This record gives sequence, structure tokens and C-alpha cells, in this order.
Amino acid sequence: MKTHSAKKELILLPILLIVIILCVAGHFLLQASFADSNLTEYLLAALPFMMFGLVIIAFKIASNSEDKERTEQSDQD
Repeated sequence: MKTHSAKKELILLPILLIVIILCVAGHFLLQASFADSNLTEYLLAALPFMMFGLVIIAFKIASNSEDKERTEQSDQD
């Protein structure tokens, strides 16, 4: 099992924090006081798509990081 640098893994933390905030905001918007708002309904419907988009971005960042690490490793050999 190969080890990864902490710097490359810390790049993904802001994406994780955004997803956590979206989850909390979604639960906050599900309160009864926001039930009559059309905007709330649209925001809650878009929430899973936003999270899915963030997951795709995180995968691309991780893949690029892995590719850079692989090229650096092959340059050293």
C-alpha cells in the first residue's frame, strides 16, 4: 500500500466541508416554516445534484493528483 502526501489529501477538505454545509442547510430548509416557499422546493430538489457534482470534482482532483504522483515517481526512476 503506497502512502500519499498529506498536502494532496488536504486539497479535498474544502469540498468535504461544502458537502457538510449543504447537508445541514438541506435539513434546515426542511423545517415547517419553509414549507410554503417555492424557492425552498427548488433548492431542495437541486441539492443532490450539487452534491453529485462536487463528488465528480473531487474524483477529478484525486485522479489528477494520482497522475502527477505517478509521473513524479516515474521521473525519479
